[in-house]
Amino acid sequence: MVSSTRDLQFYDLSHPWGHGAPLWPYFPDVKIERFHYHAKSGVLSPAITTFMHSTTHTDAPAHVIEGLPYMDEVPLERFFGTAVVVSIPKGKWEKIMPEDLERAEPEIQPDDIVIINTGWHKYYGDTRQYFAYSPGLYREAGEWLAEKKVKAVGVDHQALDHPLATAIGPHGPGGPLLPAVCEEFERETGKPVKEVFSEWEPCHRLLLGNGIAGFENVGGDIDKVTGKRVTIAAFPWRWVKGDGCIVRMVVIVDPTGTYRL
Repeated sequence: MVSSTRDLQFYDLSHPWGHGAPLWPYFPDVKIERFHYHAKSGVLSPAITTFMHSTTHTDAPAHVIEGLPYMDEVPLERFFGTAVVVSIPKGKWEKIMPEDLERAEPEIQPDDIVIINTGWHKYYGDTRQYFAYSPGLYREAGEWLAEKKVKAVGVDHQALDHPLATAIGPHGPGGPLLPAVCEEFERETGKPVKEVFSEWEPCHRLLLGNGIAGFENVGGDIDKVTGKRVTIAAFPWRWVKGDGCIVRMVVIVDPTGTYRL
């Protein structure tokens, strides 16, 4: 029998997950312990301890706003649909601004899943360059995306907010996590971090607080589909009271334009 999906193309926009996966600066390491393995038991059965906010993942609204939906309460349609993968190249500590989103191609439309390729996924690894020096979204872009009423937003760097608007900067419990990075920013710009990034994760709150799903650490085959309008599926676990979840983000392309669900 001929497969109904034989003419479709699949692209994986997820970073690999496993032992030694790059982690946000205050997360404990992923632990994978084989309770059964082939030489011992004839089967393989590991136990895993992990933060869900590692590699390519989605945040539940409850992750940042008390009283909003947990992972199992977010509608499934948030994680599937028409998407645009847009190129917005950015360098160290630069912000993604509304004018960048206005100029993006294909044009961002209401109800789109928006995946932003800044080029920073190329640096993905256990480095300060990736986690502390990345570009990012901030209030301006969050307001634009919320007003546009997009369905979801994914970024190819460490978080939905600029790193200096997170606990890496002088925000949240225990911040700044990386004081030397804040000092470096102030030496290079002549401005205190608190002056330039006065709010703690405003883009997280604007997106998740308006029912817009968020994806962090997008990567994999992203360059192969940048500049295209595609279909994306990136479903989380049905984790009751979950604050987020690792996802396998898959782009689906039909070159013939004839495939229908």
